Amino acid sequence: MWWEKEDGKKLPPGGEVPPRPVWKPPPAAPVENPVKEQTTKVVTPMPINATNSTVLGRSVVLHGELTGNEDLLVEGQFDGSIHVQEHCLTVGAGGQVKAEIHARQVIVHGKVTGNITALEKVEIRKTGHVLGDLTTAGIAIEDGAYFKGSIEIQREESLATARAAAASSGGGDGSSLG
Repeated sequence: MWWEKEDGKKLPPGGEVPPRPVWKPPPAAPVENPVKEQTTKVVTPMPINATNSTVLGRSVVLHGELTGNEDLLVEGQFDGSIHVQEHCLTVGAGGQVKAEIHARQVIVHGKVTGNITALEKVEIRKTGHVLGDLTTAGIAIEDGAYFKGSIEIQREESLATARAAAASSGGGDGSSLG
């Protein structure tokens, strides 16, 4: 019992019962950095400017020539040629493209069969599969990606010539399908 000594002996008769110990919580430390409400961060695997881009959805199967003046995301199937000279072409993880591609930047998460000409950069992500020749100023191939073809790195002088040629060829009225 609480009034027994630690060795188990009771208090002598007439001895006072010691006061019952009272538990007190330790003093609270001042809060320097209060916990803030957590927010959920949504990560989009392929950055696309939603206000100025076109998406070919997963169920879309398209054959022909595609020309445009905005970024393009291909999640479905495309067979032909793609010209988005001053913009970015992204082939989504489910995308399958068999085409000659001309763009400012090309990002491949899916499958591309055909030659790619990019003024700035070609990125083949780890889920990407490319069969074809690349002509570009910069290249990035992630571990796990598949690539079979040749790579020609354009120098600064070649880039200026390519940009001038792209500007003189014009871009049409924005986009067209053939």
